[in-house]
Amino acid sequence: MIIAVDGPAASGKGTIAKALARHYGLPHLDTGLLYRAVALTVQRMELDPAKEADAVAACDFDDALLADPALRTDEIGQLASIVSAHPLVRAALLHRQKRFARQPGGAVLDGRDIGTVIAPDADAKLFVKATPQIRAQRRHKELQGHGSTVSFDKVLTDIRGRDARDSGRSTAPLVMAGDAVLLDTSFLSIDASVQKAIALVEVRRVRAVSATEPQ
Repeated sequence: MIIAVDGPAASGKGTIAKALARHYGLPHLDTGLLYRAVALTVQRMELDPAKEADAVAACDFDDALLADPALRTDEIGQLASIVSAHPLVRAALLHRQKRFARQPGGAVLDGRDIGTVIAPDADAKLFVKATPQIRAQRRHKELQGHGSTVSFDKVLTDIRGRDARDSGRSTAPLVMAGDAVLLDTSFLSIDASVQKAIALVEVRRVRAVSATEPQ
């Protein structure tokens, strides 16, 4: 079973995807980490994230980099939003993501184009959203927990900027797949969001099983 979880930054899609992976015993891939790895490589190589050729040169990174704590910083998140807009960067990482999705038994992937590009044939697709203000509050609290002194207004501006870049890029923009189910986590707790996600996936799973059973 392949489960696609898409949505904007700080919507809760990563937490939900991890919970779904645990619930169904499936491997999980946060595809955003791939773009963060490119961004971190660009930074360490002192390249320009706005230049497509520089960003592409940073795509050949070792999988071990995905465990680097530096990937989780807000600075790298902003750079990742820039490099992910380059069509050739997305093309360079496409096969790695498709291969993960199509491994035996299936997988759970979260990102911004899983249900539309990476796994358009996924068995279940969720589009997780929340208001920009709620998402900024979550990210601000997370950053404060890591010792950051960035202001809430700066976080909100960054969130809105990322939304604009992700939705407005020409290649694989952030859009809800036509057959995805919307999950708004704005006013839901983490536990409530996870339980609702499991319930939505179960509906799809049961339908899929019923469709394959002999009449």
